[in-house]
This record gives sequence, structure tokens and C-alpha cells, in this order.
Amino acid sequence: MGEQDGREGYGGHAGLKAAFVGAFTESSYTHIMKNIALAARALFCATLGLATLPNAAQAEPAVVVELFTSQGCYSCPPADEVLGKLAEHDDIIALSLHVDYWDYLGWRDTFAKKAFTRRQFEYRDSMGERVVYTPQMIVQGANPVTGSRAMSVRDAIAQVRSTDDLAKVEIVERNGGLKGLITPVNGGEGSSAVVYVAKYTRSETVQIARGENGGKTLTYHNVVGMLSPLKDWRGDIAEYDLPNPGPGEGIALWVQGGKVGPILAAAKFER
Repeated sequence: MGEQDGREGYGGHAGLKAAFVGAFTESSYTHIMKNIALAARALFCATLGLATLPNAAQAEPAVVVELFTSQGCYSCPPADEVLGKLAEHDDIIALSLHVDYWDYLGWRDTFAKKAFTRRQFEYRDSMGERVVYTPQMIVQGANPVTGSRAMSVRDAIAQVRSTDDLAKVEIVERNGGLKGLITPVNGGEGSSAVVYVAKYTRSETVQIARGENGGKTLTYHNVVGMLSPLKDWRGDIAEYDLPNPGPGEGIALWVQGGKVGPILAAAKFER
């Protein structure tokens, strides 16, 4: 269902068989969504609180921000811009995960994967929510916010920084390859968690021919092409073999308290 805070929502279950509420193709809806998108973009530019986030010199622990977005979602471009600004920070792991449930609107998202749609539905279920929507950001696996609301995103990042990481995650080059190193800290010994690795392209520009964004040329940031669990972490010192990113690509590694859930620690490596 369409929301008046710059979101487009989809109810139902993981099988994506539930009915939509509202007629997304009606002209009134399109007019409303255009106004929302313009207002969100203006707020983003005028108030960009993200500029006050810590920089790499302050050595803050990394925060993972997952944006569930779609090329077929009219209200998503402002959130894609927010994610692009987040990606500029060394201590933020900003990831763009494209979902496929808006493909029916006339444009098939060229980056969408069913696995990312399932991941968003799993977050929904774990948080007791009734619907999923775009653009949605999940901050550190626990804090859901509307992705186009830059100030809310900033506040969510600040909130997770108030708690200590339970692990230290590092990505190092060794013998021509990459290794992921995880060490328990702050009482993280004996923890049980899932280790994820993601590979992403740092920038992709797409000409949208049809759908709600038809005629636009949009740039996406940190577009995830691969997201996979590795061997579970048991709260000890552990080492993992990681894929090697090419030019313009990056690797993210994080420890998460379950298939979805709070993220305990994370790191990234980019070329």
C-alpha cells in the first residue's frame, strides 16, 4: 500500500501471493507520490544531517545500513541518494538490495533478486510488522526506518552507536586473497551468530524505460549482487576466506544474531 511518508508498501507473506491494497496506477496516486518524492528530496538536500556523522579518522565501529529499494518505485530515488551519501563514510556499510515485487508495474528491476525480497520479508516477520515497503532501511539489523528520511536515518545510526560491538571484524589482504578475521570483544565470547558476506558494485547508472520511473536515468550505490551466509560464528577467534572484489567493487562482512536480527559487528573492503 502507498504510504504518505514516502513509502510504497506490500502486504502478505513470503510467497508474495497476498493482494495489494490500493490502485497504484491511478493518476491521483502518481500525483501524490510525485509530491512526496520532491518534498523528500528537498528535505534531504536542506537538512542533510548525515554530514554530521563521524568520519573515518574517528575510528568508529562500522554500522550496516541495508536499503530495500526498486527501480520501479517512484518514491525510492530520494532514498537511493541518501544511501549514496552514507556510502561516502568509511564507518558505514551502505548496501542497496533491490526487491522484485514492483516488477509488475511495467519495469523489471535489473538488480532485483528474490533472495533480497525474502530477506526483507524475514525482517518483517522478525519485527512483528504486517507489511513490507520501499524504500526501507534496516540499520544494524534492528532499526527499521523510511529510507528517504535522512534525519531519521542519522538518528537510527546514532542509536546503534550507543551500544558496544560484541566482536571485532577485520578484512585483510593475504597471499593475494582476502581473509575475514573475527574476534570476540566486550563479552562476545561464546556468542552464536551467522556470518554474512556481500559483494557489491559501488556505482551503477541505469536508464529506466518504463514504469513509475520511466524516462529517468538513475544512479545506484553499493548495489549488492551476492549475499551469502558463511560458517556460523561461535564466539571465538575465527577466519574466513572471502571473494576478491574487482575495480569499483566492495566486500562487506558482518556477524548477525540469527538469519536476521541485530548485527554484532561488521567491516568492508573496497577497490
